[in-house]
Amino acid sequence: MSIRDIKLRSLPWRGRFCSLQFFFAPGRTWWRGALPVIFLSLVVALSCEQSHANRLTPEEETNISVYKQNSASVVNITTTTLIKDFFSIYPQKGSGSGSIISPEGYVLTNAHVIEDATEINITMTDGRKYRARFIGADPDNDIAVIKITGDKQTSFKAVELGNSDELQVGQRVYAIGNPFGLNSTLTTGIISALSRPLTTNRGRVMENVIQTDTPINPGNSGGPLIDTSGRMIGINSAIFTPSGGSVGIGFAVPINAAKALIPDLIKYGKVKKPWIGIVGVPLWEKLARALELPVDKGILVSEVIKGGPAHRAGIKGGFKEVEISDTVIYLGGDVILEVNDVKVSSMQDIVKALSATTSKSVPIKILRGKHIIKVNCTVELRT
Repeated sequence: MSIRDIKLRSLPWRGRFCSLQFFFAPGRTWWRGALPVIFLSLVVALSCEQSHANRLTPEEETNISVYKQNSASVVNITTTTLIKDFFSIYPQKGSGSGSIISPEGYVLTNAHVIEDATEINITMTDGRKYRARFIGADPDNDIAVIKITGDKQTSFKAVELGNSDELQVGQRVYAIGNPFGLNSTLTTGIISALSRPLTTNRGRVMENVIQTDTPINPGNSGGPLIDTSGRMIGINSAIFTPSGGSVGIGFAVPINAAKALIPDLIKYGKVKKPWIGIVGVPLWEKLARALELPVDKGILVSEVIKGGPAHRAGIKGGFKEVEISDTVIYLGGDVILEVNDVKVSSMQDIVKALSATTSKSVPIKILRGKHIIKVNCTVELRT
């Protein structure tokens, strides 16, 4: 018995398939002996197709890699706060997320997550539970550090801190947190904008905040914002929402801002900030006209702390007491116009200008009466 016209061809099946094709002679029964070959071909084909179905895209592989690299370093934080009302005192529970930043168990989170907490508990990804104690906070930047207690033998896996100064709009980022009590949830999006201002619950405006469309749901606060290399580049802090849920406008504190504050928070419990020892009032147009000043922007020096840097530099406070919006201020003092050659119109501007220099002495331009003069002022750091 002869085999006629047997051809071996490669046929695409669903785009990536190889199969044997046989052209059989009519009335021949030789193919019964070829059944093992046909069966083997089908097994190979099905195997190839299943392998293709399970293959991950490069984007999916990055998502999985980021999650595996960081999920063990992201913890759930639950707090108990005692609330007082007219009739009683009762406990109130809160929840958020945090990132382990050292093998010793230091955890970075938002200040508002643990604010006024009388008890702090940590839950790890694998279900282990620990108590934690408050270390330090800087509410002005919505940053806090707590520490896991009760397990000195364990070395905790820390998240790798990145460089938020290198971020670009459009860059893909991830958030890992504990929204709605669901532990270690991954969401993804992009950086929508940089250098956004954000007003904290204390009324202070944080500058250079990261805006992202990565969903930051309740419980994600305090958790990490992560780049595609698996490095933490921000602390998820707040969302803009008319409904209470994520609408694609979230904000994160840049990690470089946190890195500059963490050493002070661990060592002192507070952040050491530049201080010159004044009580200042931002000048506005109506007040400037009432005082017949030649400028309408600057910081009116209401009081000078005796013995402080400004006092030693010869800066003068006011002497005429007035009450504005239930606040007592003193008029007649110097008006600070520039600090370290930077124009200032708020106390925050002064702190920012002082923080931007490494010099211990900075020039300050002031208006005294009708004359503009310059003085040199020594900067001190205070908690």
